[in-house]
Amino acid sequence: MKTISNKSKIVFLSTFPPTQCGIATYTQDTIKGITDVYGKSITCEICDLVKEPVENPTQAYTLNTANRAEYAKVAAEINKDETVKLVHIQHEFGLFAGNYGDHLLDFLNEIKIPVTYTFHSVIPNPNDELKTFVKLLLDYSNSVFVMTNKSKEILINDYQIDENIITCVSHGTHIVVYETPEQAKEKLNISDRLVLSTFGLLGEGKNIETGLQALPKIIEKAPNALYLIIGKTHPNLIKDGVDAYRNTLEGIVADLNLQDNVRFVNEYLDTDELLNYLKATDIYMFTSKDPNQAVSGTFAYAMSCACPIVASKIPHTKEVLTPDSGILVDIGDVDQFANAAIKLIADEDLRNEMAINAFTKMRACSWENAAITHMNAYKKLIENPADIKFSYPSIQLNHIKKMTTELGIIQFCKISIPDLDSGYTLDDNARALIAFCMHYQQTQDKDDLAYILVYLDFIIRCQKPKGDFINYVDQENREHIEQNAEVNLEDSNARALWALGTVVSLSDILPEAITKKATRCLLNSLKWAETIQSPRSIGFATKGLYLYHSTIPNLYVAAIINKLNAKLLANYEDTATEDWQWFENYLTYGNGILPESMLYAYLITNKPVYKKVALDSLDFLISKTFFKGNFKAISNRSWHHKGSEPQEYGEQPIDVTYTIQTLYAFYNAFKTPEYKKKMKSAFNWFLGKNHLGQIMYNPVSGGGYDGLEKENVNLNQGAESTVCYLTARLLMEKLAMSQSRVIPLMKNRTGIAINS
Repeated sequence: MKTISNKSKIVFLSTFPPTQCGIATYTQDTIKGITDVYGKSITCEICDLVKEPVENPTQAYTLNTANRAEYAKVAAEINKDETVKLVHIQHEFGLFAGNYGDHLLDFLNEIKIPVTYTFHSVIPNPNDELKTFVKLLLDYSNSVFVMTNKSKEILINDYQIDENIITCVSHGTHIVVYETPEQAKEKLNISDRLVLSTFGLLGEGKNIETGLQALPKIIEKAPNALYLIIGKTHPNLIKDGVDAYRNTLEGIVADLNLQDNVRFVNEYLDTDELLNYLKATDIYMFTSKDPNQAVSGTFAYAMSCACPIVASKIPHTKEVLTPDSGILVDIGDVDQFANAAIKLIADEDLRNEMAINAFTKMRACSWENAAITHMNAYKKLIENPADIKFSYPSIQLNHIKKMTTELGIIQFCKISIPDLDSGYTLDDNARALIAFCMHYQQTQDKDDLAYILVYLDFIIRCQKPKGDFINYVDQENREHIEQNAEVNLEDSNARALWALGTVVSLSDILPEAITKKATRCLLNSLKWAETIQSPRSIGFATKGLYLYHSTIPNLYVAAIINKLNAKLLANYEDTATEDWQWFENYLTYGNGILPESMLYAYLITNKPVYKKVALDSLDFLISKTFFKGNFKAISNRSWHHKGSEPQEYGEQPIDVTYTIQTLYAFYNAFKTPEYKKKMKSAFNWFLGKNHLGQIMYNPVSGGGYDGLEKENVNLNQGAESTVCYLTARLLMEKLAMSQSRVIPLMKNRTGIAINS
């Protein structure tokens, strides 16, 4: 039986693989980005642009651009599907027949659905005919995408197009897990070479001969240089089986005796293979010779893989390649290419610095972020834009596992490479223990148990005779006295209690040896727990003690919860006013744990005052962190002090996750739908609903980015941010499972789920 989808559709008019051309690949990647981010509510379909009849079409629609009658006919077909909300035309003048491709107007006259374009070519200084035609195209739509600010300026100044209908979306790039070239070269068995590369569908416009002619001078400086020329020749350039351009390049290699220093990779590589070559590249040679080439996907991909670049000056490179990430040279100037490459070869530190800068700059251009930019523009054109919802990414543990040694989870990362020198903290291992317990509860994945033991054993090793804990251990497993003598280690100590309580709460599914260890450690800490003073520490400890007490009822534990929260209540009564219903005179980090603590105190003692303060303080916190339904974390630049305006920017994942955890606890207790709605809004912050419109996680590895700043995302993926993202994602999964009433068979170790 055919299932009827109620998803909205977007139809893309474009060439599409297996056609080998840049626009086909661009459209494929754009659609994958949109599907990854919004596939829950959007389906993308193709109207394949071909130049001759197709016997067995593989796409939803096919338009033979050489047959004028088909333009209106295909538009009429698309009109019949009521679920199609938008047509997105990938526009290049040569794709359509007629003068400047004006047969496209037959399609536009017939189509009844909103239309937008991506202009792949924006020609400066147009003649009157071209200018009139471009303006006419945009009369059929009030939306157009371009890929550089320069293209936007040309449309505004040379074509008099209204700035408000132009959306600039950088050419998308694939997110990769950062590696040094040395790590990437090992996989390709070229560890002993200094690698230069260039890639793409080869043709005269690529001007590879410039790179080859620069190579002899480069080899004088670096005899081990290897120039990789990656990609097949453009199929349109191979005549009667003769690949004249490649023959020319091979002739240059022979004439200059470069056989040991040049390797042709004459393949149309899949994306992962291509990215591996780029990650292994020490210097990327962008030799293109078209001064009007608006944008280059190959250049963008190279930057996104952390390649220092030597690039000829075209509009795209001039706009994007700043001196901190590469060197611009004149088109076709062999000496400039050689000298720039030699400068980078001579200075490894400069190369490394440029690599990181290029990688960091291009992450904003990931296909996922491009999808968000596209969708924000689409929403202005289509009916019922509120129906478009984020899809949740798959749960990935690769990065958190990479950060974990047999001792524990390492504190910091340089991008995605764990920084062993940063050591280990009780804080991070407690957080990681909670996250893996959640993952095990949902999946019963046996692999989780080894990690749960590592983090639990770290906490037990940190416990001191009086029941409290040290916080910091270096990579040699030594305690660092200075860092462990800080005045306030209560937060990290109390987080350990939360983690231990979490383990005990899963006694029905975790091996007994693990829960017994956690129980002993937690009971040893109770005397210390009674003495906790700081508000957040009270909150963390209360959560752990509540989880313990809910599993193993204990009057002493219940009494400690009451004692601690009486202190927290006293704080509230001292500070709270009608317009500041809070426990302190400022909002800092992890604020949600304070109302949550009051909630647990109420659930244990049934005292109405705890319930009232829990609800009032949560309402107050929501009023300070949700605006028009969107979440905004308290800035860590100066926090938010009573009576002053809060600063903007400087948002951290920990605040988002604590908010989600708190809302989940309140939703569980009171079943108020608004809490569930707010949970989803807060999680959308990770998915791109933030002031930069960028995702806050690495979808390949599951790493969480360290912070959202005014103009950039901090791409380091340390333990705190990675565990916080994972925890939030697991909570959203738990919410979804409870909504669909899928109940894991806890006692059945195969992890099968049943619908009840």
